[in-house]
Amino acid sequence: MLDRITSMQVFVRVVGQGSFAAAARSFGLSQTMVTKHVSALEDHLGISLFHRSTRRLSLTEPGRLYLDRCQNLLSSLEDMEQEVSAEALEPRGLLRLNTPVSFAIRYVAPLLPDFSRRYPLVTVELGVDDRRVDPITEGWDLTLRIGHLPPSSLKARRLAHITFTLCAAPSYLEQHGTPKTVSDLQQHACLGYTLSDVVGSTHWSFGRKGERTIPIQSTLRANNGDVLRTAALAGQGILYQPTFIVADELRAGLLRPVTLDMSVLDGPDLHAVYVPTTHVPLKVRAMIDFLAEHYAPVPPWERVFT
Repeated sequence: MLDRITSMQVFVRVVGQGSFAAAARSFGLSQTMVTKHVSALEDHLGISLFHRSTRRLSLTEPGRLYLDRCQNLLSSLEDMEQEVSAEALEPRGLLRLNTPVSFAIRYVAPLLPDFSRRYPLVTVELGVDDRRVDPITEGWDLTLRIGHLPPSSLKARRLAHITFTLCAAPSYLEQHGTPKTVSDLQQHACLGYTLSDVVGSTHWSFGRKGERTIPIQSTLRANNGDVLRTAALAGQGILYQPTFIVADELRAGLLRPVTLDMSVLDGPDLHAVYVPTTHVPLKVRAMIDFLAEHYAPVPPWERVFT
């Protein structure tokens, strides 16, 4: 008879990974064994946990309810084991951390060697993704997110403030002139970010609270800030992005700030988001405190200007 706790862990991982095959790889099991674990749960419960098709795997309504209960149970079990084990006195285990792509490259990945030296028993799995991931269903211990957080059951800790900047390469400004007003931007080539509603690919907002929005002409649209930064460096257009993406280039003079008759947006906050539990795992607390230490009192992407 298969161990039911293990079967629950397998089931949660299948949901998080999106397939039986991916879950099997992450556990180091065969896909057949993963299927047996899920089938054993379904037989025991007398329900189907998944809608199965050749294209996608989705939870049934009872499956969603069971997922929530399994996550609570497994989290409580982990908390219990930490409380009664001397090993809980030191952060250890696998920490799955998900962050936005450009931010991860500049301000997370370079810090991880220092984190590993400080906490040698913690293994970090870093995932980079600009979409808003779901820590619960996708199995992330901790996510970093930039922007407004919608109401949810998740816990969040503010780590830093993100500012915006408007800039362009000297070659672009010399060839096309420097805009002086927000309205002038409509006569310029702009680089549009497709994942934003306020500094997007068709409209840009200005004023601290976005009091004015203007249409723009995008010569390039992309869902990644680094792609747009590269285009700006090549003189392809004007860039409106978070300062952390272009801080090094501004400091080196490769990009120049553009000041208009209205200020840029007051940027959002950077948050560490995690699943609420009675006792937050030490590995999660350690990473949050570590990042907060490195991002305060002035974030590194702002230090070049202060």
